[in-house]
Amino acid sequence: MKSRYRVHKLDYKVMVDVGRLETFLNSLEGEIISIFPNVTSRTYEYSTVDFLLIVEKLPNQETNKPT
Repeated sequence: MKSRYRVHKLDYKVMVDVGRLETFLNSLEGEIISIFPNVTSRTYEYSTVDFLLIVEKLPNQETNKPT
């Protein structure tokens, strides 16, 4: 059986959206495979995370096949 995946984009501000991220991750149905932050360099000393890409492996759904 093939696995199915879903990619979510979550706008994110570090130190502000920590509770929002936790709530979002706990609301997912499947297994979290990976989280990719999109990091943008603002200056030589300063970078920010603009958004997160979250890869979710969806649970397998058994199909009812006639026997």
